Amino acid sequence: MSQPPIISICVANYNGMDVIDDCLKSVMTQSGGLAVEIIVHDDASSDRSVTHIREHYPDVKLIESEKNVGFCIANNRMAAIARGEYLLLLNNDATLFTDALITLHKNAQEAAQPTILGLPQHNADTRILIDNGSLLDPFLNPIPNKVIEHRKVGMIMGACLWIPKDLWNELEGFPELFGSIGEDLYLCCRARLTGYTVQALGKSGYYHKVGMSFGGGKVQKGRLTTTQRRRSLSERNKSYVMFLCYPAPALYFILPLHLLLLMLEGILLGLAKRDMGLLRKIYTPVLVALWREHSKLFTLRHKCQEARSCSLASWLTVFRPLPYKLEMLIKHGLPKIQ
Repeated sequence: MSQPPIISICVANYNGMDVIDDCLKSVMTQSGGLAVEIIVHDDASSDRSVTHIREHYPDVKLIESEKNVGFCIANNRMAAIARGEYLLLLNNDATLFTDALITLHKNAQEAAQPTILGLPQHNADTRILIDNGSLLDPFLNPIPNKVIEHRKVGMIMGACLWIPKDLWNELEGFPELFGSIGEDLYLCCRARLTGYTVQALGKSGYYHKVGMSFGGGKVQKGRLTTTQRRRSLSERNKSYVMFLCYPAPALYFILPLHLLLLMLEGILLGLAKRDMGLLRKIYTPVLVALWREHSKLFTLRHKCQEARSCSLASWLTVFRPLPYKLEMLIKHGLPKIQ
């Protein structure tokens, strides 16, 4: 009888033929001899991903989706059938260092309570450190943590996120209304709100081809490059997280300010780029989505806040006061939006 897995590796795949081999092989060549199962959710890929995985990785549990459902539903489906004590959510364009799993498992075993863990993230092309988890600004923009020794963070990237399965179940996974992007921010914020910790280990690591799924999301030639779709989903889902997780009474001040500044940003960016369509395509949909989903959001907020066990002061320990967008504007100028 085969040994039950300690860790379930959950890989969300969409048209990943160019990267899936590196990802899966990095899991299969891990040191430490931990019992692992690999689950891949294929999100209705139009390339040969499914056939390739079935032919070359017969031990992988493959979930084939009939339609494209996004990152949240994909991971919820994988977590539902996972048998491991721990889950590692891993992007198909991420490759683990050989000691990644043993490092994560050792620290999870030593933790005083269930903890979301992350590893240093490196650019797959340049090998440069991207972050060791992220801090947050008041508007929930992630601020890359470049200090390896700084372990207490506000967010771990979903490209490589470790969480005990019991904690995943307690937090009820990812809300399906998020679709894709920002779900990692939500999970980490909700965990901290409930009294759990989020830690970046500063050891081992992984390489990541940033921006492969949605384009952009990185600095190229000194300028931030993004796409309308990425920016739209990011602003919408970040607003969802703010509404769901920000403790009262801080929410009553920060959310209206956030929405006001968001609309102002859209107007100024549209004027600067002589393209007011950006306001319509990226920014106003945030207001529409908040109204359209208000019933679901109020229900989920009640659930999140009911389980709250951290003070506002504790919540704010991973926040930095300077808005990160302002810092990026000063450093890189207006973003290039494709």
